[in-house]
Amino acid sequence: GPTRKMPLTASAMDFFQLFVPDNVLKNMVVQTNMYAKKYQERFGSDDAWIDVTLTEMKAFLGYMISTSIHHCESVLSIWSSGFYSNKSIALIMTQSRFEKILKYFHVVAFRSSQTTHGLYKIQPFLDSLQNGFDSAFRPSQAQVLHEPLIDEDPVFIATCTERELRKRKKRKFSLWVRQCSSTGFICQIYVHLKEGSGADGLDALKNKPQLHSMVAKSLCQNASGKNYIIFTGPSITSLNLFEEFEKQEIYCCGLLSARKSDCTGLPPSMLSNPETPQSRGQYRIRMKGNMSLICWYNKGHFRFLTNAYSPVQQGVIIKRKSGEIPCPMAVEAFAAHLSYICKYDDKYSKYFISHKPNKTWQQVFWFAISIAINNAYILYKMSEAYHVTRYSRAQFGERLVKELLGLEDTSPSH
Repeated sequence: GPTRKMPLTASAMDFFQLFVPDNVLKNMVVQTNMYAKKYQERFGSDDAWIDVTLTEMKAFLGYMISTSIHHCESVLSIWSSGFYSNKSIALIMTQSRFEKILKYFHVVAFRSSQTTHGLYKIQPFLDSLQNGFDSAFRPSQAQVLHEPLIDEDPVFIATCTERELRKRKKRKFSLWVRQCSSTGFICQIYVHLKEGSGADGLDALKNKPQLHSMVAKSLCQNASGKNYIIFTGPSITSLNLFEEFEKQEIYCCGLLSARKSDCTGLPPSMLSNPETPQSRGQYRIRMKGNMSLICWYNKGHFRFLTNAYSPVQQGVIIKRKSGEIPCPMAVEAFAAHLSYICKYDDKYSKYFISHKPNKTWQQVFWFAISIAINNAYILYKMSEAYHVTRYSRAQFGERLVKELLGLEDTSPSH
């Protein structure tokens, strides 16, 4: 749960600033002004440009965040006369001023000589965000490593052709998270650039198991010695990785797939399906030290690798139609945590900022801001302030936008 007690009068902005405080916003102001100056020195002066202020930077973020609540094709729709226009917030800043800030917006204006990382333009922001996540929240023992569902504009998805969809989905990075499975709070973000010849590029990693193993280690670098139980999907699950984690007192439970997983060191007899027909709930177990490989049957063979649960502990999977199906405890635990993440994705994935910039660092930045707002809402729901105001996720987002734009005072209405 939360590490600090927030007052009853805490506003949406107070929770958001646990992760994106004023000093981070002030840095964006400085860097944006520096970049504008550098740009104009190189390409000619821009008479319409005036240095951005902290108040304007907050309003700029507010406009962007508003697209996560009222999905629209472009953030500029706010100033249009069409269906997606928003007269209540359009008057705070003119469209031309917003476009100027958008043109010059930067988090890091200059590349330092030591920098080789492709995300150098936002790495200090991601580091600051990570510190905020670590200091504001203590996760539960059970956590999940996965790629969160980042919802594209649902209206666009429903109307576009397959070709447009494939074109739209080609992102140059993948976003992985370590997430507390009892609250949905995202504890750590890892961004992997799909292109590039650096140490983190695909050129250096010829096969996917090697890449996913590196992702898992990066996500769990702050988790050693804490007795966490990490749930993983087939792409991450491997015997070598789980044994390495066990040395760091991190325990694992993962779904195995002969096609997607690295099955090095696992007995082939357990990876092939038995010829004799099996009844639902039957399972076979092989062990090596603390590690168990479970092959469980339920309308198909499911394999799990775990050192977090005893294979002799019994559990059940409850299905609405077929009732209770017996299974080892590891299978029940995996199904429960997976279903929680699905619920999280259903609830929060539609609140990602729908602005789609071309630059990769900007795409990552807006995804990170969206995750920070979702985390802020989770902390709000666990605070006493929630019992005073009881905002839904959409209402919380609307309050945050208004507070960033300076439209409302930050004390809650009774």
